[in-house]
Amino acid sequence: MTALGCDRVFGTACALMNGTDHEDTKTLPEDAMLFRQMFEPETSTYTYLLADEQTREAVLIDPVRETIDRDVQVLEDLGLKLTHVLETHVHADHVTSAGLLRERFGAKTCVSKDGGAPCADVLVKDGDTIRFGKHVLEARQTPGHTNGCVTYVEPENKMAFTGDALLIRGCGRTDFQQGDSRKLYRSVHDKIFTLPDETFIYPGHDYKGRTVSTVGEEKALNPRLGGDKTEDQFTEIMANLKLAYPKKIDEAVPANLKCGLPEGRVLQEARDVVWAPMKRSATGVPEVTMAWVKETMKRGDYRIIDVREADELVSELRAIPGAEHVPLATVGKAAHAWDKKAHLVVVCRSGGRSGRAALELESLGFHNVVSMAGGMLVWDGPRT
Repeated sequence: MTALGCDRVFGTACALMNGTDHEDTKTLPEDAMLFRQMFEPETSTYTYLLADEQTREAVLIDPVRETIDRDVQVLEDLGLKLTHVLETHVHADHVTSAGLLRERFGAKTCVSKDGGAPCADVLVKDGDTIRFGKHVLEARQTPGHTNGCVTYVEPENKMAFTGDALLIRGCGRTDFQQGDSRKLYRSVHDKIFTLPDETFIYPGHDYKGRTVSTVGEEKALNPRLGGDKTEDQFTEIMANLKLAYPKKIDEAVPANLKCGLPEGRVLQEARDVVWAPMKRSATGVPEVTMAWVKETMKRGDYRIIDVREADELVSELRAIPGAEHVPLATVGKAAHAWDKKAHLVVVCRSGGRSGRAALELESLGFHNVVSMAGGMLVWDGPRT
């Protein structure tokens, strides 16, 4: 980004991006905003620092655990008070430092309500705002790469922090973590491409050294989502990418669902399941084994929720005795009447729908919910 472009957006506060001396805050406009774009080279991740020049309140977007010392040093050198740590989604390629920054600075961690991360202090939804001094970031839910993707828009300076939903001349993959190509296409076109063309796009990653784009550029030039690309064309493109399995997903997703705190670290408010031997799957689903359910179901200290359709309950795959039938499409509505402290085991045919239900329930504030891995297919197997 050139100095000219920086001046256009941030006025005198942009000196920090170009490595020049920080000006005396007495000479700055009351609405001046400090901005830093910082890079982690191993995963090509961008972390963004925004702060109010007058109040010194600051937010960090998508910090990385390996660069926490750098980020802390910048905050302390500039005399900033970190109030919020924002995640654009639950990352699969790196571990966040959000939980550690919360411990150090008392900042609030923010994740989408659909992200499945009960460790967060703030579960943001469409239209929510995060304020720091006189500035504001507006949340736009942009699912598709993951269920919990959020784009944060700073309207005054026309900035959008898109995470992996929209990259420079690309986008995040849709084959893991509840990825959905059609949903991503609609998110980008409805929530990002509707911003003014001059809005700056700051992505979660870039692998070619690029730092910034604009809505207008991506609408015209993005080879996956721009031009006249239809939803069907985009879906076909994403289906044929043939990308390698994410090398850090098995480590990163479970860690990020705990706000990146190291293994064994206890959260101030313990929210993880302790009544069942739960393990998180690679896509973040809290799971228990079929064997554990069979051994313990007679205890009666948890409810079994079967989210299959009614006709499946009389098929070759029987229902578990005592299970409550709540079809997946109705789980969110039905759950409003449930005790959020209740212990819940969710089941379905193979584990896919029960996993989605478990994540949805977690996003609604249920912190004692697990999915039975393998579903009814492993309960007794189909009857012949």
